[in-house]
Amino acid sequence: MSNSPTGSDDAAVAIAGARAGADVIRNMYGRRLNRIDKGAGDFATAADVAAEKAILDVIRAARPDDAVLGEEGGQQGAADAVRQWLVDPLCGTLNYAVGNMAVAVNVALRNGAAAVADPFSREVFFTDGETAWVRHDGTDEALLTPTPATRLVDVNLDPPFPSAPGFRAVDLLAHPEFVARFRPRVVSTTLALAWVAAGKRAAYVTDGGDLSRSVHFAAGIALCRAAGCVVTGIDGTPVGEARRGLVVAADDETHGLLMSMVRSRSRAAAVGGRFRRNGRL
Repeated sequence: MSNSPTGSDDAAVAIAGARAGADVIRNMYGRRLNRIDKGAGDFATAADVAAEKAILDVIRAARPDDAVLGEEGGQQGAADAVRQWLVDPLCGTLNYAVGNMAVAVNVALRNGAAAVADPFSREVFFTDGETAWVRHDGTDEALLTPTPATRLVDVNLDPPFPSAPGFRAVDLLAHPEFVARFRPRVVSTTLALAWVAAGKRAAYVTDGGDLSRSVHFAAGIALCRAAGCVVTGIDGTPVGEARRGLVVAADDETHGLLMSMVRSRSRAAAVGGRFRRNGRL
């Protein structure tokens, strides 16, 4: 099946772009790739760059007037454009560089269609902004149905930690109720967001700034919203500017349990901080 969009809709463009990037990632897997230093311990590889080029070629051919924000190439077109594509060609670069296949290719039209491709399972999770689906190897499609049945919760432990000491994701793993109700997983890629939408994970938790405009998270957030997941910041309010982090859950009960744990840790940290400031510890 061709990577060219078969229709005029934005979902077709997102799917084609994600598949084009996934083809590059899969074909370059296992090669010795030089690391391109991006500072602060971050890096890209030739696969990141080549995949982004393949994705942008698809978008440019189908939507030549749209702006694009790419993880590697940066802003192209007006930053305040009404139509802007957010592209993360390889989410999980460190995983990929060490031979781990837990990676994702993310393509999203801000406030619109989005696609997340798993290059190695050949699954593409996608939404038109209203409903969410998965397509396997270009043919089979199924509606995404979130469920908490697995009890698996993916937690991102990567720095920075902007909400510390009030909240650290690692503290969640030691919470007695978390241990009793859930099982932690750390895959270090936003593919985990697609898994929540698909019922392969019960929830996903990460810290950070405004993730709704992040090339890493935009596609996954769009998928989860369209699938009917509960999507908030770590303070329980809607994701957006001035909101930190992300808690995505398959249902209200799971979200409520996680929020109660986050808040209890935050209260404990605040009390500890007051004691230290008063010289009692």
